[in-house]
Parts: sequence; structure tokens; C-alpha cells
Amino acid sequence: MKTKPPYKIEETRAEYKLDYAKAVRGKYYKRVLKEGTNIAILEPDIAKAFPNSAAVNDALRLVLQAGQAARRPATRSVKPTRKRAAA
Repeated sequence: MKTKPPYKIEETRAEYKLDYAKAVRGKYYKRVLKEGTNIAILEPDIAKAFPNSAAVNDALRLVLQAGQAARRPATRSVKPTRKRAAA
């Protein structure tokens, strides 16, 4: 059931009166379901540390690289030798 707005249309500012005659409902719905969204909300203290989205992306790439480096198994430089049993 539709409710009436708390104001009259005539009382709204001219710049707020939009023409929805050509609007399409759910235009991006399928794309959002398929691809997801790319919005991340940062806390205010974190947002102050990064001037733009490129800085955030660079920091996240460094975190990913550090995580991948930590997961790599350590390689041995010398092959371990076996002790032979006395025959």
C-alpha cells in the first residue's frame, strides 16, 4: 500500500523535481548479482591515512604480497643426509 509523502510536490525545490519517465527499474540488478559490488566503508581514522583510492589499493597489494610470502614453504639449501646402519 502506497503512502503519501509528508510534503506536497509543489513545496519541493525545482532541482529536486526529477523526471522519472525514462527511468528503468532494476537496470543494474543482474550485473550486481553477477559481479558484486566494490564498495568498502573505511573507518574515519583509516580514511585519514589514505588520501585516495589508489593509496588504499597500494597498501592492500602490499598486505597480499606479505601474506603470500609468509605462506611459501622454506626451501632447504642443503639436502639432508641419512645415516647408514652398520651392516
